[in-house]
Amino acid sequence: MNFFEAQDSARRATRGLVIAYSVATLLIVAGVTAIVGMALYGTQQNPDPAILLAAAIATIALIVSATLYKTARLSSGGGTVARDLGGTQVPPDVNDPLRRRLRNVVEEMSIASGIPVPEIYVLEQETGINAFAAGFTTGDAAIAVTRGTLEILNRDELQGVIAHEFSHILNGDMRLNIRMMGVLFGIMVLGLIGRFILRSSYRTGLSSSRSRRGSGGGAPVLLIGVGLIVVGSVGVFMSRLIKAAVSRQREYLADASAVQFTRQTDGIANALKKIGGYQRHSYLKAADPEEVSHMLFALGARFSGLFATHPPLIDRIKALQPGFRDDDLPTVDLPRMSPSDGDAAFSNLSQFTAGGDALQQKPIIDTIGNPTLQHVMYAGALRGGLPETLYEAAHSPHLAPLLVFGIFISGSQQRSASALEFVARQLGEQRAKLVSELHDALAAGGPEWRLPLLEIAFPTLRQMPLQRIEFMLDIGQRLIEQDGQIELHEFCLYRILKLNLGNALAPSARSRPAAKAEVRSAALILLAVIALNGQAAAENRERAFAAGVAKLGKWAKDATLQVPADRVAALRDCLDTLQRVSHSGRQKLVQAVAAVISEDGRLTAGEAELLRAVCASLLCPLPPLAVRRDGQQP
Repeated sequence: MNFFEAQDSARRATRGLVIAYSVATLLIVAGVTAIVGMALYGTQQNPDPAILLAAAIATIALIVSATLYKTARLSSGGGTVARDLGGTQVPPDVNDPLRRRLRNVVEEMSIASGIPVPEIYVLEQETGINAFAAGFTTGDAAIAVTRGTLEILNRDELQGVIAHEFSHILNGDMRLNIRMMGVLFGIMVLGLIGRFILRSSYRTGLSSSRSRRGSGGGAPVLLIGVGLIVVGSVGVFMSRLIKAAVSRQREYLADASAVQFTRQTDGIANALKKIGGYQRHSYLKAADPEEVSHMLFALGARFSGLFATHPPLIDRIKALQPGFRDDDLPTVDLPRMSPSDGDAAFSNLSQFTAGGDALQQKPIIDTIGNPTLQHVMYAGALRGGLPETLYEAAHSPHLAPLLVFGIFISGSQQRSASALEFVARQLGEQRAKLVSELHDALAAGGPEWRLPLLEIAFPTLRQMPLQRIEFMLDIGQRLIEQDGQIELHEFCLYRILKLNLGNALAPSARSRPAAKAEVRSAALILLAVIALNGQAAAENRERAFAAGVAKLGKWAKDATLQVPADRVAALRDCLDTLQRVSHSGRQKLVQAVAAVISEDGRLTAGEAELLRAVCASLLCPLPPLAVRRDGQQP
């Protein structure tokens, strides 16, 4: 199953969730209406139909409002879920070797899969082995693990668990799970209200007042309270069924994807075995683990049968290792990890060239959302090979924006000097000197460091106050425009930065789908800009453009190469339009762009960044592409 098929599967699951939500809402409305009718029947022979209709409308409004409230609260990002469960964010300058190992693994997985590094949390009070990913988009995602996960699993096992969670992100499950939290909260809210009514009734002495007056005036209130609890219990029952039905198969898919990611079954399989042999298993001590049970790596509470959100542990292990026997589960005690265990894997990666020559190439479209072991190795070697100066700057709230400016400065010595003068005028001589030092350090590594450093810096940048983010983006845009011309790679880097910080500025709103004519025009402009950028000879440009047009199908037939007056402005406008393309059209667009770029058998760093910018605009995570300094694809 490729990225686009996995996304389609998640969309089908979402449609099923909407149907189940609608059915559950109707059943709850019917139950509440019946309860109100029975309560009124005790005081009047024929209850007014208008009252029953009002009760039904109020119930629907309450369920929908509760769903929208919960969803809106979660729209700020996956960190909200982690903090609600008592999670502590891993700081950029972490010293704890176990948390540093976690950060390293997450960063490697992010670089390998082509998505921004998510926020990282540890549930310090949870000693069971568990983890989850949460968020609406890759730009606001968070990954959380329990303290038990850090202390019990070795690096390979931790990598398997993190790969499983990244698979949920790439397969579209993360967004589905957040939506499910909102939907299920709406279904269950009536039970909470019923409990509140009963507690309030006893607190105010309604029952004793009724016995004194003998009027029966408090009975309807008590009946409604008890009835809402009963209906709420039905809501809880249905919510558990919905979660179990949606999430079980997604867990098998995530396990299989994690194996493809790391190319080893032992990591994730041994993590599952340790859960089975560990006294505390994967259970959480949180006040309400059921709310997040469907997004956890393993069961967070003791549910089985119909209500289990995950397949049986033994079945998951056997799917990975068919020869496994039930009595082979190890007995696990809480070990004492030594600092030397933190990053042992890096000794094996130190000889891997960060230039990417060892990457095995496959069709670009097949790598989207499907990173492999080679991508993970490349990411680990690249991250491990970064100078400490740059790596620390990416994690520093004060230096990360300056690193961004250093990444944007490129070109001739004269052009770089002009850019640094602009920085000095805007930020002062001292900060301009820091930007210059970071720029010089970047120059030593070449263009392949630019995107990974941006991805590593994203969590730090997202934590800045909104005013600082806006200021940084403003300075960044003016920096690349300060000499009157924008290089294509500068535009691509800035666009990737802005796209991934966009949710911090304002959560993305649903926009209208682009019309077919708009998509055709924008797609042809995009292919033209890419062909013009990558080919010097006119005949080569025409051939590359034609290769891309052929991938678009009949609706682009007979298109001719048109040269835009301002290539960067044309690229900006067409990508803005293509952000609104339907999901079914994105695969063709990426195939067309890849055909143009790869037509001559060469892949430059600028072309790789352009392709990453296009894929980021289309919400298609593209792993790093192997690029040699001479532009030849290995």
